[in-house]
Amino acid sequence: MRAQARALRARGHTIHAVARTLSLPYATVRHWCVDRPAPAKPGSEPQCFRCRPDVENPTDPAAYAYLLGRYLGGGQLTVAPQVPVLRIASRPPLADACEVAMRAVLPARVRRLAQQGRVSVESSGRHWPCLLPQHGPDQRHHRPIILTEWQRSMLERHPGDLLRGLFHSAGRRSANRVTVRGRAYVYPRYLFGNESTDVMRLCQWSLDLLGVAWRMSRHDSLSVARRGAVAELDRHVGPRS
Repeated sequence: MRAQARALRARGHTIHAVARTLSLPYATVRHWCVDRPAPAKPGSEPQCFRCRPDVENPTDPAAYAYLLGRYLGGGQLTVAPQVPVLRIASRPPLADACEVAMRAVLPARVRRLAQQGRVSVESSGRHWPCLLPQHGPDQRHHRPIILTEWQRSMLERHPGDLLRGLFHSAGRRSANRVTVRGRAYVYPRYLFGNESTDVMRLCQWSLDLLGVAWRMSRHDSLSVARRGAVAELDRHVGPRS
């Protein structure tokens, strides 16, 4: 609230106008904007678009959509007493894309740890909880995953990047083999699995925005198998290496 008040005041609004806009006492607004200088922004706050009143969206919304998909598909955000840590397990060929997205969303310390054929891409930053408000203490399928208004507005413009992140974390593109009347057929399909009903609905919503046909084979498994749908998803996701 203090940052909003100072931002409005910097745009030329009077103390009275700021107080009315934010429903605050006049004395409080005056104290924030006149009597006391603005404190220095510590740590990564100048780089966090959610903590800057002059910035509404990330500089790279496509990278944010992709990173959110990676996080919701299988990432982990540990909010420790010291510094929050974002961890995303990745197959080695996809670790580069994950690291690039992390640095684009919140320029902070990033490192990689090898884990039995996989790579854990980790980033420490005080403001990851601001950027990933879906975090919580319980497992993802035991808590509600609800988008904020600013996230939904952004993802409506970048559903392909979100799907790319979801499928890179918890999906795959494979060859499906079936036999019909003694004749074998092989065709590509995408599979996405997640135990969270909310994350699955988010995947369905994004596919609908792109006009990609899908079906549920189980409550926690989604399939994209029609030729045209697979071709459209290839444009946004591409084969998972």
